[in-house]
Parts: sequence; structure tokens; C-alpha cells
Amino acid sequence: MKIGAQLFSVREHMKNLADFEETLKKIADIGYTSVQVSGSCEYDAEWLAEKLRETGLTCDLTHYSFDKMKADPLGTVNFHKTFGCKYIGVGSMPGLWDKDADVTQKAKEFVRDAKTVADVYKKNGALLMYHNHAAEYFNFVDGKNIMDYLAASLAPDELGFTLDTHWVVGGNHDPIEQIKKLGGRLPCVHFKDLAFTPDQTKHFAPVGYGIIKFEPIIEALEKVGTEFAFVEQDDCYGEDEFACLKKSYDYLRSLGLN
Repeated sequence: MKIGAQLFSVREHMKNLADFEETLKKIADIGYTSVQVSGSCEYDAEWLAEKLRETGLTCDLTHYSFDKMKADPLGTVNFHKTFGCKYIGVGSMPGLWDKDADVTQKAKEFVRDAKTVADVYKKNGALLMYHNHAAEYFNFVDGKNIMDYLAASLAPDELGFTLDTHWVVGGNHDPIEQIKKLGGRLPCVHFKDLAFTPDQTKHFAPVGYGIIKFEPIIEALEKVGTEFAFVEQDDCYGEDEFACLKKSYDYLRSLGLN
């Protein structure tokens, strides 16, 4: 399993192409060899392919617009193929966060549209990936929480899951049990830690600096064949984001990952 950097962690440093290029260099200098592109400015696929070659990085997962996927699924695959990426992800279910959203309707619409996109992806060597938050565990469709509903509604070759450790714990679930349940459809995961302030407010933390025990998670993921663990920290609370990514990288290296 390879350690990657989820670039959403450094999104404030990717608002233009010059900064994006510099960010890729800094990520490579830390030691990462893989990235997930998310939260960046607009970029051309050929440009990204060139910058990845220059830095020795690979892009193995993205978060991409679901509207663009629906409008042109084949074009989306070809865009990603240009820089060698087969895992094409959505960051959350469209509409799930809308005020007064009809969760059942949104979930059923997503499954309908995802099937159409996934069929094209499957025929062209790509896989649609879904990233969870805690909300998927607190909302129910047809008697199942949203994660279970999606897993039951879409086959493993139609939808993979980018399981997020922080949000699984925040959703009052056990990462190990989720890994066992979703085994075989977790090519990519997010390693994100959870910490508490003195007043018990939940915080994001560098991996290895919070309450989540990653050693058994790594063991469970290796058993189900996970390929990439992308480090993510949504908020560094004023600390340098690259320094936080290095803390996570150094901790995971100490556990034997690379």
C-alpha cells in the first residue's frame, strides 16, 4: 500500500497553476510519490501529466465534478487517462448537504446517474469512487444508512469507496468493521486523524497525532488489497499545511509504509 497526499489539504496553495506546480514540488520533496488531485484551480490534463513527470509523482485518484462526469463520462475517462489516473472520485453525494434535502431522493438520483457513468468507466478501464463523510452514517434510505445503501445498489465494479477514517469514526462506526464490510472495493482510502481540544471539540490532526489507531487499520487494508492511502487534513488551524503532511508522512513511514 502506497502513501499518497490528498491535495485538498493544501488547497490554499493551488489557486493558480504556478502555485499548483510549486505545491507538487513541495509534496515530492516531503517524500510522497502519489497524489490525489482535489481542491485545485482548473488545469489541463497535458499540463498535469508534464508536471507529474517532472516531479516523479503519480496522480492515482481525483475528486472531480459529478456534473462533468454525467455530461461526458467518456471524455472524463480520457481526461484522466492523459495523466495516468484510473480512479475518478466524487467528494460527496450531490445535494446531500442542501438545506432540507430529500435524502432518499438525492440518494436514488445519485445511484441512477452513477450507474450510467460507471458503465462507461468500466468499459474504459476506470472506476468511479465515492468518498464518505459522517453524514452517510446518520442518514438512511430504504432502512439502510447511505453507505450500506450505495454498496447494495451499485456493484463493486461500478463503485469503489474512498473510505475516510476520520469521518467513519465521526459517524460512530469502527473503521475495521467498515473495511471488512467493504473489502474488495477499497482501492483507495483517506488516512485522516481525529483529535479533541480540552473542551472536547473535534479537530483534524496529522496522522498519528490523534485518537485513531492506524496500525490495525493498515493491517486490515492490506488484507483486502488496498493500493493507496491518501493523507488528508482538512484544517491545520494555522500550522503550515506542508509541515502537517510531513508529520503524517513520517509517522506512516515509521510504520513501514512508503
